[in-house]
Formats: sequence, C-alpha cells, structure tokens
Amino acid sequence: MTVKFIGYIGFNDHSEIHAATRSRVLDRDYVDAAARAQEEGGFDRVLIPFGSASPESQIVAAHAAAITSKLGFLVAHRPGFTQPTLAARQLATLDQLSGGRVAVHIITGGADEEMARDGDVNSLKAERYQRTDEYLQVLRREWTEAQPFDHSGRFFEARGAFSAIKPDNLPVFFGGSSPEAIEVAGRHADVYALWGETLEQVGEVVRTVRHAAARHGREPGFSLSLRPVIADTEEAAWKKADDIVEQVRANREAAGLPTTGHRPPNAGSLRLLETASSQRRDTRLWTGVAALTGAAGNSTGLVGTPEQVADAMLEYYDIGIDHFLIRGFEPLADSIQYGRELLPLVRAKVAEHDARKNAEKVALAS
Repeated sequence: MTVKFIGYIGFNDHSEIHAATRSRVLDRDYVDAAARAQEEGGFDRVLIPFGSASPESQIVAAHAAAITSKLGFLVAHRPGFTQPTLAARQLATLDQLSGGRVAVHIITGGADEEMARDGDVNSLKAERYQRTDEYLQVLRREWTEAQPFDHSGRFFEARGAFSAIKPDNLPVFFGGSSPEAIEVAGRHADVYALWGETLEQVGEVVRTVRHAAARHGREPGFSLSLRPVIADTEEAAWKKADDIVEQVRANREAAGLPTTGHRPPNAGSLRLLETASSQRRDTRLWTGVAALTGAAGNSTGLVGTPEQVADAMLEYYDIGIDHFLIRGFEPLADSIQYGRELLPLVRAKVAEHDARKNAEKVALAS
C-alpha cells in the first residue's frame, strides 16, 4: 500500500485564524503560488473546495492544471445542481486536458441554508443520498458506456445519453457518516474520506465501509483529513496550537458567532464534536478548533514535531488510511513547511513499515 498526500487550494491565503467567516474572494496570485508550491513540495493532489458562494471549483482546477505539470486535483462537486450527463463530460474533459490528473470529491450536501442558496429547497437528507446514488450511476455510465443509453430514475431522466469523451483516470472520493452515506460509499467510492478522529473511531469506520464495499466486490482506499501543527519542539507545537485556538475564539466572538452549544446537522460533525469535548486525544490528536466551530469541516489536527506527527500518521496508515488530506491555518506557508518537513518523513516511515511487514510475511512463509 502506498501513501498519497492531498493538499488544499482555498481561493485565498486565509483561514479561521484570519477571520471568523472565511472570505471566498478569488486571489489568483495565491492560487498560482499554492499550486506551484504544493507541486514542488511533493503533494499528489490538492482539494479545490465547493461552496454555494465560492468560486467554481472545476474552473479553478483547470487554471491550476494549466500552470502545473504533475500536481493532481481533487475537485469538490455537489450532485443535483448540474445534470449528471453534463457533469460527466465536464469532468472527463478536465481529466483529458490535464493529462489524467483529476479526481472528483462528491459532496452530497451541507446545511439546509447552504443547499437553498443554489435552489435545493426542502429536500431531506435521506433523499439527497438517494439522489447522489442515482447521480453516480449515471456519471459512471457516461464514462464507460460504448453506446447511447437511456436512464429513467426518481431524480434524473435521459434518452440516448452518451459521452464521446471518456476519462483516463478519474477516481471518485466520497464522504458521509450516516447509514445512508455508508451504503452509497460502498457502491461508488474509490476513496472514502474521513475527518480526523481517534484511532479507534477511524478504525471502526474503515471496517464499516470495507464491509459495505465488499458486498459490491469493491475495495476502496481511505483518506483522512487533518490540520497538522508542527514546530521544532513538542512544547512549541502545543503552544502554537493553543494560540490558534485563541485566535479562532477571538475572531468568532468579534463576529458574534457561537463558540459553544453547537448542534451540527450531519452525523459526522456530531460525532466529531463529541470527540472534541476533550481537546487532546490519542497523544497527538487535537480538537480545539473543532470544539469552537461546531466541527465544521476539516478542523482537527495532529500536534508535535515533524517526527512525532509523522509517527502519528503512520499509526493511521497501519489501520488502513492511504491518503492524507492536510492543510494548515497559514495555508501557503504551512503547505510549504509540510512539503519540506513532513511529507518526506511520512513517506520514509511508510516505506520502512511496508518493508518490515513484507519481510515478516516472507519469514512466516518460509
């Protein structure tokens, strides 16, 4: 098993420590610098996020692909707002123009108000996952069918659907913690995406998703999202993490946003918020920002020296995580530091780990 690293391009060089509500204005200079820095730093892909008020993720990915040569892109995409036949051709075109450097991260939904901004009003969570399931069925058929096909479903209908352009390599990433989400993941996910939780929790989810996928003869990979906080000493790293918490708290209070009493709408955030009741878990897992923000998105991290954080990541690798989606609170500067100090360490530790495991297998077989 190899390990892959996914970075992040969030449209501007800001995060929760700079403002309580994230600015989504497109900073082209930042996008260019972030793409080049993460390519040079050895990241395999970068996530381009999706939001109802954000710049359009596929267009940003197309621009970043044009100024890089090796970096891959994980394009966040929300089913239901674009017909799946059109989305399939758009993504396949981007895959072809980038030389097979595109993956898609399917995001079924967010808060009701977030969905309503794009016209999805009054849909129920369970219905959204049913819609995603059907959407992905059509998407896959567009990518694979050699002849025109008809589709008549609950949410989508097409007659004589066909895409002349096919992707060379376009994996589907998928996340979601509810039973409905796990079922869809089992049928469709090439890589299942988790937020950073305890080793015990992550191990349980990996087993659950593997079981769901096995019913369909599939073996997905697993991606873990983290916000590493690294420094030369462990003490300095935890001081840095504590400072981040206070900056996020001050920004949210200044903006009149809550720092306690959160009740997030999705199962994954609810579970993560319960985990965040204690700021430190499993020695390195840090949940301070998750507690303040209501576990909104990727908000947990690993704290320590690069060596300590790499060791913690290896523990996740050992239970099945083969992708790490990492981003910092100083997006550009942190991505450069990760590429210089963290990624090479993790790769070396994974190679040593795998070599040892293989040697043990050979010894047992002889």
